Amino acid sequence: MNAPTKMNEVLPATVEFKLDQQTIHAFEGESILKAAKRHGVDIPHLCYKDGLRADGNCRACVVEIKGERTLAPSCCRNATAGMEVLLKTPRVEKSQKMVLEMLLSDMPDTGYKWNDAGATSASSGTAVAAGKSGADFALAHEAPGLPADAAVPEASANHPGQHGELSYWADRLDVTVRPALKSLRREQPKADVSHPAMAVNLDACIQCNRCVRACREEQVNDVIGYALRGSHSEIVFDLNDPMGDSTCVACGECVQACPTGALMPKTHIGSQVVDKKVDSVCPFCGVGCLLTYNVKDNVIVSVDGRDGPANHNRLCVKGRFGFDYAANPQRLTVPLIRKEGVPKDPALLDNLNRNTADWSDVFREATWEEALAYSAGTLKRLRDTHGKKALAGFGSAKGSNEEAYLFQKLVRTGFGSNNVDHCTRLCHASSVAALLEGVGSGAVSNQVNDVQHSELIFVIGSNPTANHPVAATWMKNASKQGAKIVLADPRITDIGKHAWRTLQFKPDTDVAMLNALIHVVIEEGLADQDFIAKRANNFEALRENVKGYSPEAMEPICGIPAQTLREVARAFAKAKSAMILWGMGVSQHVHGTDNARCLIALVTVTGQIGKPGSGLHPLRGQNNVQGASDAGLIPMMFPNYQRVDNKAVHSWFEKFWDTKLDDRPGYTVVEIMHKALADDSDPHKVRGMYIMGENPAMSDPDLNHARHALASLEHMVVQDIFMTETAWLADVVLPATAWPEKNGTVSNTDRMVQLGKKAIDPPGQAMPDLWIIQQIAKRMGLNWNYQGDMDGVAAVYEEMRQAMSTAISGITWERLQRESSVTYPCLSAEDPGAPTVFIDRFATTDGRVNLVPADIIPANERPDAEFPFVLITGRQLEHWHTGSMTRRAVVLDAIEPMATASMCGEDLSLLGLEAGDVVTVQSRRGEVAIHVRRDDGTPRGAVFIPFAYYEAAANLMTNAALDPFGKIPEFKYCAVAIRRGGKPQAVPGYGTAKLAA
Repeated sequence: MNAPTKMNEVLPATVEFKLDQQTIHAFEGESILKAAKRHGVDIPHLCYKDGLRADGNCRACVVEIKGERTLAPSCCRNATAGMEVLLKTPRVEKSQKMVLEMLLSDMPDTGYKWNDAGATSASSGTAVAAGKSGADFALAHEAPGLPADAAVPEASANHPGQHGELSYWADRLDVTVRPALKSLRREQPKADVSHPAMAVNLDACIQCNRCVRACREEQVNDVIGYALRGSHSEIVFDLNDPMGDSTCVACGECVQACPTGALMPKTHIGSQVVDKKVDSVCPFCGVGCLLTYNVKDNVIVSVDGRDGPANHNRLCVKGRFGFDYAANPQRLTVPLIRKEGVPKDPALLDNLNRNTADWSDVFREATWEEALAYSAGTLKRLRDTHGKKALAGFGSAKGSNEEAYLFQKLVRTGFGSNNVDHCTRLCHASSVAALLEGVGSGAVSNQVNDVQHSELIFVIGSNPTANHPVAATWMKNASKQGAKIVLADPRITDIGKHAWRTLQFKPDTDVAMLNALIHVVIEEGLADQDFIAKRANNFEALRENVKGYSPEAMEPICGIPAQTLREVARAFAKAKSAMILWGMGVSQHVHGTDNARCLIALVTVTGQIGKPGSGLHPLRGQNNVQGASDAGLIPMMFPNYQRVDNKAVHSWFEKFWDTKLDDRPGYTVVEIMHKALADDSDPHKVRGMYIMGENPAMSDPDLNHARHALASLEHMVVQDIFMTETAWLADVVLPATAWPEKNGTVSNTDRMVQLGKKAIDPPGQAMPDLWIIQQIAKRMGLNWNYQGDMDGVAAVYEEMRQAMSTAISGITWERLQRESSVTYPCLSAEDPGAPTVFIDRFATTDGRVNLVPADIIPANERPDAEFPFVLITGRQLEHWHTGSMTRRAVVLDAIEPMATASMCGEDLSLLGLEAGDVVTVQSRRGEVAIHVRRDDGTPRGAVFIPFAYYEAAANLMTNAALDPFGKIPEFKYCAVAIRRGGKPQAVPGYGTAKLAA
């Protein structure tokens, strides 16, 4: 479907032409096919799909143009002024029918049908894959290119089998396949079901090349190709490998593009006919892809990408195949209360197996009334007995804006303090601190797909192909169009394949390298002096500070040749537009704020901000970490980043909420853990916590310390959808709703407020998070009553909109219902939103950027003889955060089932190791036994471990040392030792990961 036209959107000029004697208008450069479609005229087509480059190879869309000898493919022929196009002539109809008949004659006699034996095709009569017992899974393709109300026909004499768009158009044109053509049918290739997510049935392939264009041109994964010639031509994966053995990253773009079912999702449960389609937003990373859930019998059976402004139909493996976690049998369905006498033992988590652990050994079922009364009553007692600092709350970046807003309001008005935080403290807190200080705003200056206007794209401390895959496609698209990508990272990741220059600097030397770049810009006279004079403060201090940071002086420190540093600095400064995108590799250090200060300084001295294709973009991690922060789910800020210790702001919120509020910043995530272990004599000791959708027992640094702190609380209430590691240490566990089970808004990394709608009902007694928050509030004495549209979500949103009036006042609930996605700042109903900000002034008091010089501050913990390696942690493509959702998604866990530690081949050789061996990685705080994986992008002396695996929890080893400004832990650097051997925790039912690079 096409995105709705935005307010004040400038449309291109039009040309007038005739279509079957009807005069219509086409946009300049628009094809005949697209113009006809906009005017409600359907032209048969197969190789064409919205979003892909028109190819014109199937010839199903041919039309007659008056005065021309040959028929023209309407998908790649642009309409011109005065053109006369004919659709209903005998010549056109005969040609279209011939194309469809010839293609249909090669099709298998039936579509594919899953049964207990597997998928069978009448043409081959053989099972092609193992099925799922007791279920009937039809895999016939749903034909995404068809009109929304189009019904794909059942098998008939005219078109045997169900073959998506081909069958649809054959039915529309009443095409009959002659027996003579059937007798010439090609030899049917065998099905390939080697991939966990997708089935390949090339007997249904019409070689339209949509999959090739989707893979190579849209996603730029370069896996699918078109091999050989003539009657031998075929679609291949890599060097004609089985799909499951290829380099496919399972984005599913090919499945969405395929018109016949030659490529299909194995997860498409049930018949082609679904009960409903519900538009929503992807629940994983911060890119914020819009999608559509296809629902049958209250189960999501498949997901389609939607034409949203952040993704334009694209999805990644998590967005397309990671949806079934919501239907996992381990979902929490009833409230639970810890059994009397059962201690909170952190050691329980050491050998916890999520697949087999039985909560009934620790908890008993309770009614909602009992669980809520116990939860709120005990929290209220602790507050009234020990003071308002005795309580704290962790909200969630995976919930909605409305939930984040109401949660922080509960803590501030009900608990009575600002002790509220969420996972931003563990990802981009230092980036936000530097941005607020420097440019006056904690959000991005330019959106990700603005890289299409960039001459140079500087990616630092980020692995976008794994962490933000759809965002990475825009970077790869830009590279193909001539943009230069510079990858700066201790690890060389997949985006490095597209990089013009790679700066593989030594871990922990970000400031040294960035100051060297700034040094070159200033000392070689490349600085934008006009921009600096008009729009920057403190430039002279910056100039003085970087004098000692020449590339020659920094080369031995950061490991990058001086000439390369100079070359990159010159290219960045001279580019018409240069954009910096960064991730947690920049922020998760004790000097994370200084790292971001250097990035701000680099774009400022070069004037690369406040214009298209330039600026600063911290790629936000979780789907709503931007929105949760905007909504005030942080301890030092009210909604919209208004400081709690600002008297005017504090007074405004006291009046707005009609409640006396704490005027001192609260404790952050790690500080709350320290306060939970404080002596009883400490008046600010944290004794009770309410945790919604966070899993600090897996995500916090130095997990042994964090788990001990959580277990030491007098009372902990956990609200979640699964028994997380944190939930096992709770006193009460409240069953909540997964993202597809709720209504609400989220804000993505691009500052887009986007609406998600409820697609399925929650299981058992699980209740909406917004309802649970209000029930807790009610029992703590707050008189809240949010009612109305979407179970009160709209009422909460409208209150939040008032609290954030300088950002989203123009984004009404009604507008979101109409447009789905609106970019802020947006201050009026007529305001289209601002994709690019800081065009004329920064959001600081005086409108100028504040430059802050930074010097080298070493990591809190350095390698030594006892612990000679550096541990780097992070995410990976298939799994998300602590894995509580993605490792319960069948396809995702099948692709990447096992925890691995990545090391380069040289280090493996020096240690006498091979890929697949078991090692024990140990820091001063903890250790894990884990299989090793060869990855030559990991530098010598370093090991990379993802933190999604509870059986090899990387954060048992990480360091809780904090950045003094952002209060973020140093996840990205600690000293470890690696020794051969150990006993990895067994996880029954999990497969084997690919351990070679």
